[in-house]
Order: sequence, then structure tokens, then C-alpha cells
Amino acid sequence: MLVNPADGRLFSGIASTICLLVITILSCFPAASIGGTTSLHPTQRPYRINSHTYYPIPSAYGFNQTGIASWYGDDFHGRPTSNGETYDMHGMTAAHKTLPMNTVLLVQNLENNQEIIVRVNDRGPFVKGRIIDLSYQAAKRLNIVGKGTAHVRISALSDGEKSESQMMEMAQQFYTGDFYVQIGSFANTDNALRLQNRFLQAGHKTLIQKYEEKQSAYYRVHVYVGRTLQGAEQARSILEKRGYRNAFVIAR
Repeated sequence: MLVNPADGRLFSGIASTICLLVITILSCFPAASIGGTTSLHPTQRPYRINSHTYYPIPSAYGFNQTGIASWYGDDFHGRPTSNGETYDMHGMTAAHKTLPMNTVLLVQNLENNQEIIVRVNDRGPFVKGRIIDLSYQAAKRLNIVGKGTAHVRISALSDGEKSESQMMEMAQQFYTGDFYVQIGSFANTDNALRLQNRFLQAGHKTLIQKYEEKQSAYYRVHVYVGRTLQGAEQARSILEKRGYRNAFVIAR
């Protein structure tokens, strides 16, 4: 049981299992390189599509986005993806315009509450208003093949640029590992400690992780929410509704 320190009400984390499939997908989009970025990994360099320049982000940590998902099928099956893999329409993968390659994403269909996990291995979609392109299999599991698109929320479960063996190991960790929800991030240590103490006093394991970036330091407060991804997502959703609006799940 988890207690919200703000109002003392109880809520239960729902424990269940999610099968993670880490395979391959999607089409290859032609990309024009932008000068002055030769030191970056090729998939992290800025690129231009239809007169618009896209800048891949260096880290997927804490990434959340809401928008329209679409999907690809037969026309791109067997063709190369942006990271050099071969698109498998039956794999659980996706394309995103700026996330690091191999980022693992939780995709939630906000229209029917179904969820899947995919791995980013391509760039796209380049249609206005769309945030992610899914493989046929991924779209089928979200029940959007017939409709073509759906309103979704995507949440990063890992940073990118992992090898295939590392991805399989991470998938196993997501299935059996320890899950936390980040409930706050502060530049001031005292603020982080106050929030941590509220949860500790309510009986919940709560940690503070220091994150340094250039000349700044941030103190991230993580509360333990169980050993299954779906249960962690249930806890995150409840915490978000109870005032922790930027809460997101972390696998440790």
C-alpha cells in the first residue's frame, strides 16, 4: 500500500507482468547531415527533412510526450531503418524524430488504455501532428491498425544507444526489477529532503539521487513502487492525479 503524504489517502499498486519484446522495425528516411557535428554518433547528428532541421536529444531520461501515433506495414517490410537494421513489421519497434536510438518506450493508447513496449530504431514520422510511428505488430497490439492513428502517451524507460544484448538484459530487468517513481527534482537539497521525509514518514522507501549537469546540481526524489512495470505505472498515474504532475517511472 502506498500513502499520499499530501492527503493521507491510500492507494494500491497493481502487480502484473508485461512481456517485453525487443526486435526490429520501420522504414529508412533520407536524412541530410548538418555541418559541424562529425564527432556525434551518426544517428545523433542533426538532419533535415522537408526543409525542417531536427536535433536528436542526447538523453531520453524522464522523456514523456503526448500526441498522435501512426504505423507502417508491408510497404517498408525488409527495408533498412535509420540505424541500419532491417524493418520487421512483426517486431515491436518504432520511429521517433529526436529520441536516441534503442530508447525503450512505454506507449499507452489513451483511447482504450492498452499499453505496449517498443524500441526506437528509426527516424520519423514526418507528418505534422504525429509523434511516433509504430510497427504493424505494435499498432495491432494497441488496436489502431484499422483506424490508422490514435492519441497516445509515450514514456522513456531507458536511455538510448544500447547493444542488442544490453537491450535483452534490460528487458529482463524491466520484467523483474525494482521500480521507482520520480516525484520531484530540486536545485535545493532542503526541498528534496522535505519531500523525501514526507514519504519516509508515511512508510515508503524513498531515495534522493544527485544529478550534476555542467555547473548545476539537481536532487531527484524517487519513491519505491514495486517490482512490476504495470504496477509502477498504476502508481505513477495515481501520484500524478494527486498533484505530482511530472511523475514518471524509473527502473533501477
